[in-house]
Amino acid sequence: MEHIQPIRPGGWLPGLLGWALLAGCASQAPQSPAPANAAMDRSTMSLAEAPDVLLLGEQHDAAAHQQWQRATVAHWATRRQLAAVVLEMADAGHSTQGLAPSASDAQVQQALAWNDKGWPWRHYGPVVMAAVQAGVPVLGGNLPRAQMREVMQQTRWDSHLPAAAWQRQLDAMADGHCGLLPNHQLAPMARIQLAKDESMASTATAQLQPGKTVLLIAGRGHVLRSTGIPTWLPAGTRSVVAIGQAGNQAQADAADRDWVHSTPALPAEDHCAALREKWKQ
Repeated sequence: MEHIQPIRPGGWLPGLLGWALLAGCASQAPQSPAPANAAMDRSTMSLAEAPDVLLLGEQHDAAAHQQWQRATVAHWATRRQLAAVVLEMADAGHSTQGLAPSASDAQVQQALAWNDKGWPWRHYGPVVMAAVQAGVPVLGGNLPRAQMREVMQQTRWDSHLPAAAWQRQLDAMADGHCGLLPNHQLAPMARIQLAKDESMASTATAQLQPGKTVLLIAGRGHVLRSTGIPTWLPAGTRSVVAIGQAGNQAQADAADRDWVHSTPALPAEDHCAALREKWKQ
């Protein structure tokens, strides 16, 4: 499938991101020098300048990233530019469509079949409810767990990406599991990653509306332009990738994102030590 080309600074992107995507936050800054037109009169931008899909890649344990998401939902919804919100945190096939803006948290969680153990509602509930209360549908986009075993056996996923990008996915699986996965399990795990990306992209594509933006919220690894969800979007889709970054260490190559949302560093934690201990048990 054809890869979507990133929208680079020099056109509508810098002003749009500085004003709409990251409104109300003082810590954001592009990771490359701002072009001359970054200080344009942002009140003159038309709806046609909105991206079709805006992808926010979070670090799951960074509360500031969920706050960023909620502010982004509220900003776009207030301007009636938000077509839908698609979440990694709920499975495809579940949505709030049909619920009233006055729906309760419990009703929304039921509609999304929310897994509070995996995705604490106290973290993501404010993001979801900001959309629901604005009359914007929220849709689960993730691959249902029941389909994962089948996906692991399907070699067709192995050829979706160019060879170098596929190898990066395999390396990411190894690194993400702290080197504990046997080599023969790396490809099956990477297939699940790609299937999740395809599911979220398909859900977002189904919600596209002229002049409006679909906001897609997922873990940082899912939104990377060269390996993630953007590779599954239809040709011609205008997408913007924004990466949440806690601390100063870069979390994505420049070619894989259009914007970095910087937040304070989190306390150092050895996730691999905890994972190794869990595997021993």
